[in-house]
Amino acid sequence: MKQLIIACCLLLLGTGGFAQFSKASLQASGLTCALCTKAINNSLEQLSFIKSVQPDIKSSSFLIEFKEGAAVDIDALRKGVEDAGFSVAKLQLTGQFNALPVEPDEHATINGTTFHFLSVKKQVISGEQVFTLVDKSFLPAKEFKKYSKSSSMSCVQTGKAGDCCKKDGVSADTRIYHVTI
Repeated sequence: MKQLIIACCLLLLGTGGFAQFSKASLQASGLTCALCTKAINNSLEQLSFIKSVQPDIKSSSFLIEFKEGAAVDIDALRKGVEDAGFSVAKLQLTGQFNALPVEPDEHATINGTTFHFLSVKKQVISGEQVFTLVDKSFLPAKEFKKYSKSSSMSCVQTGKAGDCCKKDGVSADTRIYHVTI
């Protein structure tokens, strides 16, 4: 019985779509003082999937640790910063991966969330990996423009699946996060 359980776990881990995001690094823009940092910190700590938030006032950044096994809501992170009156300048998610195939300008679904990889090389990722979000609302406009040029798919501009995503089996209007490695 023990061997059957181990075999099932290994099978699940080998599907390529398995990942556990454990932490994030978020840099906010518009901060001018310690009270600004405190406002964002308090807002982020209210999110149910966050275990801890460690602010760094000098760099206007926050090291966020996620609760183990919790589903991470990327848009809720952005909304938490915006609700405090600021914007996200950079968001990086760190996760553990097991043989996830990644191709440039292609989609991958990880734990029910669809990611579109931009400016990457074809590869298979395993172990700890950092994804940098390159959607409009997760980085400055100049950087977004640079990344958006690497794809002609409409989802890059809208953040929602369009006709371009159907070939990858993504349903219309599904939220798509654009990332690079």
